[in-house]
Amino acid sequence: MTNFKPVFAAAIFGLTALSFGAHAQTATTEKDVDAHYKMEQKRCDAMKGNDKDVCEQQAKAARDKSKADLKENKNQAEASRDASKTKNEADYKVAKEKCDAMSGDAKDTCVANAKKQYHQ
Repeated sequence: MTNFKPVFAAAIFGLTALSFGAHAQTATTEKDVDAHYKMEQKRCDAMKGNDKDVCEQQAKAARDKSKADLKENKNQAEASRDASKTKNEADYKVAKEKCDAMSGDAKDTCVANAKKQYHQ
């Protein structure tokens, strides 16, 4: 029966880590991640010895992973915006170049339409 306790404790810690990981993935800000981390720290405070140490390390690991995910998502969003802007500017330049084959009002209208279409 003494072997049951460590196995049971490990199972509890595993489920706790999974539940923290699932929550952390839905966190949208560092403030959310930090709030959940503090909640987990309070839960760990009720433990003793190695169980407490493991609980604290799991909470820290989940916090750090969640913050890394937030940073990665932010970087991907910024890269996507930059790519969209570059593509839009390239398309505008092509449209504007096509207008150069025209003259007078037709050219003016073409350029105005290109500016409107590509938000320039």
